[in-house]
Formats: sequence, structure tokens, C-alpha cells
Amino acid sequence: MAMTMHVDIVSAEGEIFSGQAELVVAPGQEGEVGIAARHAPFLSPLKPGEVRVKSEGQEPLSFYVSGGMLEVQPYLVTILSETAVRAKDIDEAAAQEAKRAAEEALSDRSGRLEYAKAQAQLAEAVAQLRTLENYRKGRA
Repeated sequence: MAMTMHVDIVSAEGEIFSGQAELVVAPGQEGEVGIAARHAPFLSPLKPGEVRVKSEGQEPLSFYVSGGMLEVQPYLVTILSETAVRAKDIDEAAAQEAKRAAEEALSDRSGRLEYAKAQAQLAEAVAQLRTLENYRKGRA
């Protein structure tokens, strides 16, 4: 039996996942972070992207997070994000529309603030679509 840790994924709307896992992979600000039980404690900001949770004897679970914070303790991983959604629940049409709107806003460079906001919106939309694509390919 593999060693496990407790994992909580929480958004502003509520708890998205709570359970035992062997491995968690999250989109850290400096790159993907893989976490197993007994990992050294640390805190890390998250960028928009896919969180994968692998539990023994189960299919891996895939989630989209809009960024947030990752807290790691030896037997506890907590992910706090303003938005967190199970990959299977992502609205593809809405994500495609958000991507299109952000790309359109990026083509109009009239203001720096709007440009930076459009870049962030584009990154989130692309991360949602990539998460959904990975889920559909079974690479969760």
C-alpha cells in the first residue's frame, strides 16, 4: 500500500475536492510541482493551469485552477484558488469565447492596464482549454 496524504482543493465557491492521494501535480509559479506524502513543507503561488490528483487504484482526477496558493505539509496538501473546477465540468464554449475576447483585446494596444488584463484573461482561458484537452485525452 502506497503512502498517502490528505488533499484539499478549495475555491471561493467552496470545497472542490477533499480526499487521500498518492501524488499531486500543480502549476507552480516557477513550473510544475510534484508532491508525494512526506514532502518537505513549503508555500508556493500557483499560476492558472491544471492540478492532477492521483489516488491508489483510481483514475487520476484533473482540475483547473485560476491561480492561488499551494501549501504543502508532510501529510497535507491544500490548494486555495479563486476559481477551481473539475476538468469534466469546464464549459468549453465559454473558455473559447474568453480566449477569443482576450485575443481581440490584445490586438488593441490602447492602454497598458487593459493589455495586461487581456494577457491574464488569455492565460486563464488557454489553461482551461489545455486542462480540458488533457482530461479528454486521459492524461490527467
